[in-house]
Amino acid sequence: MATNAAPEKSPAARSRLPPTPLVTPAHPAKLSAEFASIIREFEVETVTLRGVLHRLHGRGYLLLVMLLTLPFCTPIPLPGLSTPLGLIIALIGTRLALGAKPWLPARLLDTRLPPAIFARTFTFTEKIVRGFERFLHPRLPWVTASPRLNQLHAIPIVICAVLLLLPLPIPFTNTVPAWGILLTAGGLLERDGRFIIGGYATTFLTLIFFSALAFFGVETVDALWRWLR
Repeated sequence: MATNAAPEKSPAARSRLPPTPLVTPAHPAKLSAEFASIIREFEVETVTLRGVLHRLHGRGYLLLVMLLTLPFCTPIPLPGLSTPLGLIIALIGTRLALGAKPWLPARLLDTRLPPAIFARTFTFTEKIVRGFERFLHPRLPWVTASPRLNQLHAIPIVICAVLLLLPLPIPFTNTVPAWGILLTAGGLLERDGRFIIGGYATTFLTLIFFSALAFFGVETVDALWRWLR
């Protein structure tokens, strides 16, 4: 009997369908407006990662990476937060580098984020976000010309996230890798090749900085920082 229903695609045909994009091409709101609305929710109640992802309306895990990285871009120390948030960023970056859809365990998705931290640091990070809006736009299309290249660009996020989660009480051990993550994630989000190249450069500087810590010792670098101050 004839019907109007569309024929069901075979498994082979379904496998040829393009994957669902992780980031929507059309942004419903500016970055600053999106982050500001989330911070307002933080001021009212403690929210979870699952709630933040729902609030992002499918705009992608890269926005979540940027949100979790922003507090570490400030000179305000955040003891005890770099390890759990760095682990979450590393997991997302690893999935992106493997070309897989980002995934987080339910235990991490139900992690409650402290509202005081984000409310305290957003006054400073709001300027960073507005600066990103001014300079971030599609450039150097050859940098993001293929999915394979985008997978490669996720590797600096993983490297910086692993260094970010190290519990080191040394100035800039959070700030330097955080900027590497932020530049790379922003570049991937907006297909901005200059930001991605900047992310690679910052990741290289981060590796030099942590290599100096390992070679000269934490005490030497800390003493040098106190002398410079």
